[in-house]
Amino acid sequence: MLNGKTAIVTGSTSGIGLAIAKALAEAGCNIVLNGLGNADEIEKLRLGLESGHDVRALYHGADMSKPSEIASMAQQALAVFGAVDILVNNAGIQHVAPIEDFPPEKWDAILAINLSSAFHTIRAVLPAMKARRWGRIINIGSAHALVASPFKAAYVAAKHGLLGLTKTVALEVAEHGITCNAVCPGYVFTPLVEGQIDDTAKARGISREAVIRDVLLAAQATKQFVKPEDLGALSVFLASDAAAQITGAALPVDGGWTAH
Repeated sequence: MLNGKTAIVTGSTSGIGLAIAKALAEAGCNIVLNGLGNADEIEKLRLGLESGHDVRALYHGADMSKPSEIASMAQQALAVFGAVDILVNNAGIQHVAPIEDFPPEKWDAILAINLSSAFHTIRAVLPAMKARRWGRIINIGSAHALVASPFKAAYVAAKHGLLGLTKTVALEVAEHGITCNAVCPGYVFTPLVEGQIDDTAKARGISREAVIRDVLLAAQATKQFVKPEDLGALSVFLASDAAAQITGAALPVDGGWTAH
């Protein structure tokens, strides 16, 4: 479906980003992996994408809080593959605390990685997309781009901002064959969410089990975590020609959370 296309997927060495990278590779995309982790494990992931899907894959360890490293990643992708057709902005971090106890440095870090990095990646790849008159930008938002929860001031602010950025970019590039959409998952059981459980339990003074039942899945009508593979499949669709008229959208994959 996407044979010969090239995709950068940020934060793609685990969790949602890795599932999206695998789905795009299965659809025929060359992949630029990015994220944290053990170098040997990342190399196994890279080789697995190449051997399993007959595509090319490279890894760039750009720190997504540093614009110069983001620019370097985009430049390397263009030098190696000649194009960046698909950009998936997935990198993210989280911190849970009451706002009066929220460390300012955590606020700055979350805004930098969850919001500003998307601006810098889009800015870096957009000229080449415009020159080819084809591109797909997929921002991994959150149900928290649409609604709020307590103790997540920076994350909610960043995801709301990411949705605003999505809409603005979509309008700017609408006549250039480029789309820009936000996928807004509910809770997906990933390392990021796993790390939140104990923090939320501490912040609320409740057990891990109560966090899962009464906090994480309370609003998801299905009472199930979203699967990373669900987000991979949607990303492949949004990158396809069938989705050419979907742009500026916030697409919830949240088990009914934002239907309330």
